[in-house]
Amino acid sequence: MTAVNQENKSGWERETLEKLLHAQVTEQRRARRWSVFFKLLVFLYLFGLLFLVRGADLGISDWLDRDKEPEQHVAAIDFEGLIASAATVNAEDMNKTLRRAFADEATGAVMLRINSGGGSPVQSGLIHDEILRLRAKHEDIPVYAVISDAGASGAYYVAVAADEIYADKASIVGSIGVRLDSFGLVELMEKWGIERRLFTAGDNKGFLDPFLPLEDAEVQHVQNVIGQVHQQFVDVVREGRGGRLQESDDLFSGLVWTGADAVALGLIDGLGDDRSVARDVIGIETIKVFKPERTAFQLLLEDLGMSIGNRILNWQSTPQWR
Repeated sequence: MTAVNQENKSGWERETLEKLLHAQVTEQRRARRWSVFFKLLVFLYLFGLLFLVRGADLGISDWLDRDKEPEQHVAAIDFEGLIASAATVNAEDMNKTLRRAFADEATGAVMLRINSGGGSPVQSGLIHDEILRLRAKHEDIPVYAVISDAGASGAYYVAVAADEIYADKASIVGSIGVRLDSFGLVELMEKWGIERRLFTAGDNKGFLDPFLPLEDAEVQHVQNVIGQVHQQFVDVVREGRGGRLQESDDLFSGLVWTGADAVALGLIDGLGDDRSVARDVIGIETIKVFKPERTAFQLLLEDLGMSIGNRILNWQSTPQWR
């Protein structure tokens, strides 16, 4: 083969290789562009879904309606579930929400929509005190509590901060008391021959240890502690309900009553739900719900979490063939 032929062959191979490399680079660029396009499409879809489902929670509807004359409304805040510092209903989030509701220029009344069996006396007390502070600051804005399924214990502690309380005839109301749960395994340890070894610095550091017998002094001390908390609860109820209460030996014993009985006892002012109270008692039918502020990312994660949870529940409730 001549030198010219070899050179032509080498040039052809080089040209072919360059074309292949160029085609590969072009394909990679095209793939990256499509990848970016689809990622952007997914982002826009999720953002649009968030806008449609959670627009009100993000304040988007308020922003769009900023030029409109505000319509007077009842500002509703939901107290749903356990009241605790790490729960959805906690003093920090709920008090911020209450302040926003009172500060809204179109708020004609504030409604506490309660469905809770209670929780932390500290968190309940902080919410209760903030409601009283805001009532004093905004004397022209009345506060109404509306109980649905339950308004008991710490939830009722919150409710008595309102001017008036309403509930359904079958609602569970009351439970004005304090409890501290514990357990004892002393006899079980003796039966199985288990030796308890406890080292403390401080004579009472190990008090109420479930693996040691109860001491009368420890029991008395705990009873004094929860007795003080109970008395604080009783004082708050008496202050909030005033002469409306029909006091009896059972009223502050921790018992619960139906909404129908609670009216007779003066624990609530009447029967109704959020709509009927807004319409017939307050005289403002429009209800605007105020919720703890969340970022768009937090709301998206909450929605995704709920979706996955529902999928799991649906899967577990569906017969599985194996």
